[in-house]
Amino acid sequence: MIKYYTRACNFYFGQTSIEKIKKKQSIPLHGNKLISFDTIEILTRKTKKKISIKKIKGLKGKIKKKLLFDINQIKKKKRFKYLNFSNIPVLMGILNLTPDSFSDGGKYNKNKNGLTHGKKLIADGCQILDIGGESTRPGSKTVEPNKEWKRIFSTLSQIKKIKKMKKIISLDTRKSSVMRKGINNNVNLINDVSGLQYDPNTIIVLKKTNIPFVINHTQDNPTTMQKNPKYKNVVLDIYDFFDEKIKYIRSKGIKHNNIILDPGIGFGKNLKHNITLMRNISIFHSLGFPVMLGASRKRFIRDLSGVNDSKERLGGTISSSLYAMMQGVQILRVHDVNEVNQSIKIFNSLKF
Repeated sequence: MIKYYTRACNFYFGQTSIEKIKKKQSIPLHGNKLISFDTIEILTRKTKKKISIKKIKGLKGKIKKKLLFDINQIKKKKRFKYLNFSNIPVLMGILNLTPDSFSDGGKYNKNKNGLTHGKKLIADGCQILDIGGESTRPGSKTVEPNKEWKRIFSTLSQIKKIKKMKKIISLDTRKSSVMRKGINNNVNLINDVSGLQYDPNTIIVLKKTNIPFVINHTQDNPTTMQKNPKYKNVVLDIYDFFDEKIKYIRSKGIKHNNIILDPGIGFGKNLKHNITLMRNISIFHSLGFPVMLGASRKRFIRDLSGVNDSKERLGGTISSSLYAMMQGVQILRVHDVNEVNQSIKIFNSLKF
Protein backbone atom coordinates (compact mmCIF):
# COMPACT_ATOMS: atom_id res chain seq x y z
CA MET A 1 0.00 0.00 0.00
CA ILE A 2 1.40 3.39 -1.02
CA LYS A 3 1.82 5.91 1.81
CA TYR A 4 1.47 9.60 0.91
CA TYR A 5 3.12 12.50 2.72
CA THR A 6 2.33 16.22 2.52
CA ARG A 7 4.79 19.10 2.80
CA ALA A 8 3.69 22.73 2.88
CA CYS A 9 5.94 24.99 0.78
CA ASN A 10 6.15 28.36 -0.98
CA PHE A 11 5.46 30.55 2.05
CA TYR A 12 4.28 34.16 2.28
CA PHE A 13 4.76 36.53 5.19
CA GLY A 14 3.29 39.61 6.82
CA GLN A 15 0.86 41.78 4.87
CA THR A 16 1.43 39.75 1.70
CA SER A 17 0.30 36.64 3.55
CA ILE A 18 -2.78 38.38 4.97
CA GLU A 19 -3.83 39.58 1.52
CA LYS A 20 -3.26 36.14 -0.04
CA ILE A 21 -5.42 34.51 2.63
CA LYS A 22 -8.22 37.06 2.10
CA LYS A 23 -8.25 36.19 -1.60
CA LYS A 24 -8.14 32.46 -0.73
CA GLN A 25 -4.86 32.15 -2.59
CA SER A 26 -2.96 30.72 0.37
CA ILE A 27 -3.57 28.79 3.58
CA PRO A 28 -2.49 30.11 7.01
CA LEU A 29 0.07 28.04 8.87
CA HIS A 30 -1.14 27.01 12.35
CA GLY A 31 -3.92 29.59 12.18
CA ASN A 32 -1.37 32.42 11.96
CA LYS A 33 -2.27 34.82 9.14
CA LEU A 34 1.23 36.29 9.14
CA ILE A 35 2.59 33.15 7.49
CA SER A 36 0.84 31.10 4.81
CA PHE A 37 1.56 28.77 1.89
CA ASP A 38 0.06 28.17 -1.54
CA THR A 39 1.86 25.00 -2.67
CA ILE A 40 2.12 21.48 -1.35
CA GLU A 41 4.55 18.74 -2.18
CA ILE A 42 3.03 15.26 -2.41
CA LEU A 43 5.60 12.59 -1.60
CA THR A 44 5.82 8.81 -1.61
CA ARG A 45 8.86 6.60 -1.13
CA LYS A 46 9.41 6.72 -4.90
CA THR A 47 7.92 9.99 -6.14
CA LYS A 48 7.36 13.62 -5.30
CA LYS A 49 5.35 16.33 -7.00
CA LYS A 50 4.47 19.93 -6.19
CA ILE A 51 0.98 21.27 -6.89
CA SER A 52 -0.90 24.48 -6.17
CA ILE A 53 -3.50 24.30 -3.40
CA LYS A 54 -6.04 25.27 -6.08
CA LYS A 55 -5.53 21.92 -7.80
CA ILE A 56 -6.41 19.79 -4.76
CA LYS A 57 -10.10 19.83 -5.74
CA GLY A 58 -9.21 18.08 -8.97
CA LEU A 59 -7.62 15.13 -7.21
CA LYS A 60 -9.52 11.94 -6.49
CA GLY A 61 -9.72 9.04 -4.08
CA LYS A 62 -7.25 8.28 -1.29
CA ILE A 63 -4.73 10.92 -2.36
CA LYS A 64 -7.27 13.72 -2.05
CA LYS A 65 -8.57 12.40 1.27
CA LYS A 66 -5.04 12.18 2.67
CA LEU A 67 -4.07 15.67 1.47
CA LEU A 68 -7.19 17.27 2.93
CA PHE A 69 -6.53 15.56 6.26
CA ASP A 70 -2.90 16.71 6.30
CA ILE A 71 -3.75 20.28 5.30
CA ASN A 72 -6.22 20.45 8.17
CA GLN A 73 -3.42 19.35 10.49
CA ILE A 74 -1.13 22.02 9.05
CA LYS A 75 -3.56 24.93 9.22
CA LYS A 76 -5.21 24.33 12.59
CA LYS A 77 -4.12 26.62 15.40
CA LYS A 78 -1.62 25.08 17.78
CA ARG A 79 -2.75 25.20 21.39
CA PHE A 80 0.00 24.38 23.84
CA LYS A 81 0.11 24.61 27.62
CA TYR A 82 2.10 27.69 28.72
CA LEU A 83 3.04 28.67 25.13
CA ASN A 84 1.55 31.05 22.57
CA PHE A 85 2.59 30.54 18.94
CA SER A 86 0.95 33.69 17.55
CA ASN A 87 4.46 35.14 17.25
CA ILE A 88 6.94 32.55 16.11
CA PRO A 89 9.56 31.38 16.61
CA VAL A 90 9.69 30.79 20.35
CA LEU A 91 13.25 30.60 21.65
CA MET A 92 14.44 27.81 23.94
CA GLY A 93 17.64 28.85 25.71
CA ILE A 94 20.21 26.13 26.44
CA LEU A 95 21.65 25.90 29.95
CA ASN A 96 24.15 23.04 30.13
CA LEU A 97 25.21 22.28 33.71
CA THR A 98 27.76 19.71 32.54
CA PRO A 99 31.55 19.48 32.42
CA ASP A 100 31.59 17.99 28.92
CA SER A 101 28.87 19.35 26.60
CA PHE A 102 30.17 19.78 23.05
CA SER A 103 30.12 23.58 22.99
CA ASP A 104 30.04 25.03 26.50
CA GLY A 105 30.89 22.14 28.81
CA GLY A 106 32.40 23.31 32.08
CA LYS A 107 31.33 26.96 31.73
CA TYR A 108 28.19 26.96 33.86
CA ASN A 109 28.46 23.96 36.22
CA LYS A 110 30.46 25.67 38.98
CA ASN A 111 29.65 28.22 41.69
CA LYS A 112 26.63 30.30 40.60
CA ASN A 113 27.59 30.46 36.93
CA GLY A 114 24.53 28.44 35.95
CA LEU A 115 22.14 30.76 37.75
CA THR A 116 23.82 33.84 36.29
CA HIS A 117 23.69 32.49 32.76
CA GLY A 118 20.12 31.28 33.19
CA LYS A 119 19.07 34.79 34.23
CA LYS A 120 20.86 36.21 31.19
CA LEU A 121 19.10 33.82 28.79
CA ILE A 122 15.76 34.81 30.29
CA ALA A 123 16.58 38.53 30.09
CA ASP A 124 17.67 38.06 26.46
CA GLY A 125 14.23 36.78 25.55
CA CYS A 126 14.00 33.00 25.78
CA GLN A 127 10.51 31.76 26.60
CA ILE A 128 11.78 28.30 27.51
CA LEU A 129 14.90 27.58 29.57
CA ASP A 130 16.21 24.07 28.88
CA ILE A 131 18.35 22.79 31.77
CA GLY A 132 20.48 19.66 31.38
CA GLY A 133 22.93 17.75 33.56
CA GLU A 134 24.10 15.09 31.10
CA SER A 135 25.89 15.64 27.82
CA THR A 136 24.52 13.60 24.92
CA ARG A 137 27.10 14.78 22.40
CA PRO A 138 28.51 12.12 20.04
CA GLY A 139 30.80 9.82 22.01
CA SER A 140 29.55 10.86 25.45
CA LYS A 141 28.99 8.33 28.22
CA THR A 142 25.92 7.88 30.40
CA VAL A 143 25.86 9.77 33.70
CA GLU A 144 24.50 8.05 36.81
CA PRO A 145 21.03 9.52 37.65
CA ASN A 146 21.89 10.83 41.13
CA LYS A 147 25.00 12.54 39.76
CA GLU A 148 22.96 14.10 36.95
CA TRP A 149 20.36 15.39 39.40
CA LYS A 150 23.03 16.78 41.72
CA ARG A 151 24.37 18.86 38.84
CA ILE A 152 20.91 20.30 38.15
CA PHE A 153 19.18 20.73 41.50
CA SER A 154 20.84 23.83 42.95
CA THR A 155 20.50 25.97 39.82
CA LEU A 156 16.99 24.71 39.11
CA SER A 157 15.75 25.51 42.60
CA GLN A 158 17.30 29.00 42.51
CA ILE A 159 15.86 29.84 39.09
CA LYS A 160 12.37 28.78 40.18
CA LYS A 161 12.63 31.24 43.09
CA ILE A 162 13.17 34.25 40.83
CA LYS A 163 10.36 36.76 41.39
CA LYS A 164 7.93 37.13 38.50
CA MET A 165 9.41 34.01 36.92
CA LYS A 166 6.91 33.14 34.20
CA LYS A 167 9.19 31.29 31.80
CA ILE A 168 8.84 27.60 31.03
CA ILE A 169 11.52 25.46 32.62
CA SER A 170 12.41 22.46 30.48
CA LEU A 171 14.40 19.51 31.78
CA ASP A 172 16.78 17.90 29.29
CA THR A 173 17.07 14.29 30.48
CA ARG A 174 16.62 10.68 29.33
CA LYS A 175 16.01 9.22 32.76
CA SER A 176 12.62 8.73 34.42
CA SER A 177 14.01 9.13 37.95
CA VAL A 178 15.48 12.53 37.06
CA MET A 179 12.21 13.49 35.37
CA ARG A 180 10.25 12.67 38.53
CA LYS A 181 12.52 14.83 40.67
CA GLY A 182 12.35 17.65 38.15
CA ILE A 183 8.57 17.55 37.97
CA ASN A 184 8.39 17.55 41.77
CA ASN A 185 10.48 20.73 41.61
CA ASN A 186 8.12 22.51 39.23
CA VAL A 187 9.68 21.71 35.86
CA ASN A 188 7.12 22.49 33.10
CA LEU A 189 8.43 20.49 30.13
CA ILE A 190 10.40 17.27 29.57
CA ASN A 191 12.94 17.22 26.72
CA ASP A 192 14.07 13.62 26.20
CA VAL A 193 16.69 13.47 23.44
CA SER A 194 16.27 9.69 23.17
CA GLY A 195 12.74 10.04 21.80
CA LEU A 196 11.33 8.25 24.89
CA GLN A 197 13.41 5.17 23.99
CA TYR A 198 16.19 5.16 26.60
CA ASP A 199 14.15 4.48 29.73
CA PRO A 200 10.97 2.34 29.52
CA ASN A 201 9.63 4.02 32.67
CA THR A 202 9.58 7.43 30.96
CA ILE A 203 6.17 6.81 29.40
CA ILE A 204 4.78 5.97 32.86
CA VAL A 205 6.03 9.27 34.28
CA LEU A 206 4.63 11.24 31.34
CA LYS A 207 1.23 9.60 31.66
CA LYS A 208 1.00 9.95 35.44
CA THR A 209 2.01 13.63 35.48
CA ASN A 210 0.37 14.70 32.20
CA ILE A 211 3.34 17.00 31.63
CA PRO A 212 4.17 18.46 28.17
CA PHE A 213 7.17 16.87 26.46
CA VAL A 214 9.42 16.84 23.41
CA ILE A 215 9.83 13.80 21.16
CA ASN A 216 13.33 14.00 19.73
CA HIS A 217 14.52 11.68 16.97
CA THR A 218 17.85 9.95 17.42
CA GLN A 219 19.44 6.88 15.90
CA ASP A 220 21.20 4.55 18.36
CA ASN A 221 22.85 6.18 21.41
CA PRO A 222 25.46 8.92 21.95
CA THR A 223 28.31 6.40 21.96
CA THR A 224 27.48 4.93 18.54
CA MET A 225 25.07 7.33 16.81
CA GLN A 226 27.63 8.98 14.54
CA LYS A 227 29.22 5.73 13.35
CA ASN A 228 27.96 5.56 9.78
CA PRO A 229 24.25 6.41 10.33
CA LYS A 230 21.99 5.13 7.54
CA TYR A 231 18.43 5.77 6.36
CA LYS A 232 16.37 4.67 3.38
CA ASN A 233 14.93 8.19 3.21
CA VAL A 234 15.95 10.38 6.15
CA VAL A 235 12.93 12.73 5.96
CA LEU A 236 10.28 10.06 5.54
CA ASP A 237 11.95 7.63 7.95
CA ILE A 238 11.86 10.27 10.69
CA TYR A 239 8.30 11.25 9.76
CA ASP A 240 7.29 7.59 10.18
CA PHE A 241 9.17 7.44 13.49
CA PHE A 242 7.10 10.37 14.80
CA ASP A 243 3.89 8.91 13.38
CA GLU A 244 4.46 5.57 15.13
CA LYS A 245 5.62 7.21 18.36
CA ILE A 246 2.46 9.33 18.52
CA LYS A 247 0.32 6.22 18.00
CA TYR A 248 2.29 4.49 20.75
CA ILE A 249 1.84 7.24 23.34
CA ARG A 250 -1.87 7.43 22.50
CA SER A 251 -2.12 3.68 23.08
CA LYS A 252 -0.56 4.24 26.52
CA GLY A 253 -3.28 6.70 27.48
CA ILE A 254 -1.57 10.04 26.85
CA LYS A 255 -4.29 12.06 25.14
CA HIS A 256 -3.09 15.67 25.43
CA ASN A 257 -1.58 17.61 22.52
CA ASN A 258 1.19 19.33 24.47
CA ILE A 259 3.84 17.55 22.44
CA ILE A 260 6.76 19.03 20.46
CA LEU A 261 8.56 17.27 17.61
CA ASP A 262 12.32 17.66 17.14
CA PRO A 263 13.94 15.85 14.15
CA GLY A 264 17.23 15.74 16.06
CA ILE A 265 19.88 17.47 13.95
CA GLY A 266 23.22 15.77 14.62
CA PHE A 267 21.72 12.83 16.52
CA GLY A 268 22.60 9.86 14.33
CA LYS A 269 22.82 11.90 11.11
CA ASN A 270 25.64 12.77 8.75
CA LEU A 271 25.99 16.09 6.94
CA LYS A 272 23.74 15.10 4.05
CA HIS A 273 21.04 13.84 6.45
CA ASN A 274 21.13 17.11 8.43
CA ILE A 275 20.92 19.34 5.37
CA THR A 276 18.13 17.28 3.82
CA LEU A 277 16.12 17.47 7.05
CA MET A 278 16.47 21.22 7.39
CA ARG A 279 15.54 21.79 3.75
CA ASN A 280 12.36 19.74 4.19
CA ILE A 281 11.50 20.41 7.83
CA SER A 282 8.06 21.82 6.96
CA ILE A 283 6.87 18.27 6.24
CA PHE A 284 6.54 17.66 9.98
CA HIS A 285 3.76 20.26 10.27
CA SER A 286 1.34 17.73 8.81
CA LEU A 287 1.70 15.61 11.97
CA GLY A 288 -0.25 18.32 13.79
CA PHE A 289 2.26 19.29 16.51
CA PRO A 290 4.70 22.17 17.03
CA VAL A 291 8.11 21.61 15.46
CA MET A 292 11.44 22.44 17.12
CA LEU A 293 14.88 22.78 15.56
CA GLY A 294 18.10 22.41 17.53
CA ALA A 295 20.88 23.41 15.13
CA SER A 296 22.79 25.78 17.40
CA ARG A 297 26.60 25.53 17.10
CA LYS A 298 26.42 22.02 15.65
CA ARG A 299 29.04 20.27 13.58
CA PHE A 300 27.26 20.66 10.23
CA ILE A 301 28.09 24.39 10.45
CA ARG A 302 31.80 23.55 10.57
CA ASP A 303 31.43 21.06 7.74
CA LEU A 304 29.76 23.65 5.51
CA SER A 305 31.78 26.71 6.48
CA GLY A 306 35.24 25.13 6.32
CA VAL A 307 37.96 27.71 7.03
CA ASN A 308 35.26 30.13 8.22
CA ASP A 309 34.32 27.94 11.17
CA SER A 310 34.41 29.54 14.62
CA LYS A 311 34.00 28.42 18.20
CA GLU A 312 30.56 29.97 18.70
CA ARG A 313 29.36 29.25 15.11
CA LEU A 314 27.02 32.18 15.49
CA GLY A 315 26.68 32.93 11.78
CA GLY A 316 25.69 29.36 10.96
CA THR A 317 23.29 29.21 13.89
CA ILE A 318 21.54 32.43 12.84
CA SER A 319 21.27 31.51 9.15
CA SER A 320 19.86 28.05 9.89
CA SER A 321 17.47 29.57 12.45
CA LEU A 322 16.11 32.11 9.97
CA TYR A 323 15.77 29.41 7.31
CA ALA A 324 13.75 27.26 9.71
CA MET A 325 11.66 30.27 10.68
CA MET A 326 10.71 30.74 7.03
CA GLN A 327 9.35 27.18 7.06
CA GLY A 328 7.13 27.91 10.05
CA VAL A 329 9.21 26.13 12.69
CA GLN A 330 7.71 27.17 16.02
CA ILE A 331 10.63 26.65 18.43
CA LEU A 332 14.37 27.25 18.05
CA ARG A 333 16.69 25.71 20.64
CA VAL A 334 19.77 27.97 20.83
CA HIS A 335 22.76 28.86 22.97
CA ASP A 336 22.97 32.53 21.95
CA VAL A 337 19.48 33.80 22.73
CA ASN A 338 20.28 37.52 22.49
CA GLU A 339 21.96 37.31 19.09
CA VAL A 340 19.34 35.01 17.56
CA ASN A 341 16.57 37.18 19.00
CA GLN A 342 18.25 40.23 17.48
CA SER A 343 18.44 38.55 14.07
CA ILE A 344 14.75 37.59 14.21
CA LYS A 345 13.68 41.14 15.06
CA ILE A 346 15.67 42.63 12.19
CA PHE A 347 14.57 39.90 9.79
CA ASN A 348 10.91 40.44 10.71
CA SER A 349 11.22 44.21 10.28
CA LEU A 350 12.59 43.71 6.77
CA LYS A 351 10.32 40.81 5.83
CA PHE A 352 7.00 42.20 7.08
